Amino acid sequence: MPRTLDGQITMEKTPSYFVTREAPRRIHGMSPATKLIVVVRNPVTRAISDYAQMLSKTPGLPSFGTLAFRRGLGPVDTAWSAVRIGLYAQHLDNWLRYFPLSRFLFVSGERLVSDPAGELGHVQDFLGLKRVVTDKHFYFNATKGFPCLKKAQGSGRPHCLGKSKGRPHPRVPEAMVQRLRAFYRPFNRKFYQMTGQDFGWD
Repeated sequence: MPRTLDGQITMEKTPSYFVTREAPRRIHGMSPATKLIVVVRNPVTRAISDYAQMLSKTPGLPSFGTLAFRRGLGPVDTAWSAVRIGLYAQHLDNWLRYFPLSRFLFVSGERLVSDPAGELGHVQDFLGLKRVVTDKHFYFNATKGFPCLKKAQGSGRPHCLGKSKGRPHPRVPEAMVQRLRAFYRPFNRKFYQMTGQDFGWD
């Protein structure tokens, strides 16, 4: 991490920290005062989105159902990373061995799309920053299906998420979606209890 002067906040992000077993111990060893921001979304939608990204990089992958369910028909396959990542309660258990819950802010991925200014307001509060990013800094890009960030006046085009975001998801049979919802339900409820937040995925 770069050196941080008084009055500065250094931020670093990666999607894999939350699900990497060794990460909490290593980050705590570096700085036990670290504040942790975790963006979560409905694990079923997240798994399908993960599959869409894999498919864009590796055409010809087996079907979603073949990967999500053992032998394509059996129980949910938690060995598949797209499924395992959505077991948020299990990952949080590992982190809480090193950091108290007060060091975490859990951001709703769904609300980040529907109300980006509101969610970023919580982020600014959590970091002890003055609320300077507001709804006037966003506009909704109908093509992407996501909000984009308006740049300061006269500084060029707005910033939208890259090509890998907002791509169409493959069609997954409703029966499979329902099976995944049922599978995740107890994990989601435990996660709601642990965080004190109901993300409304059930």
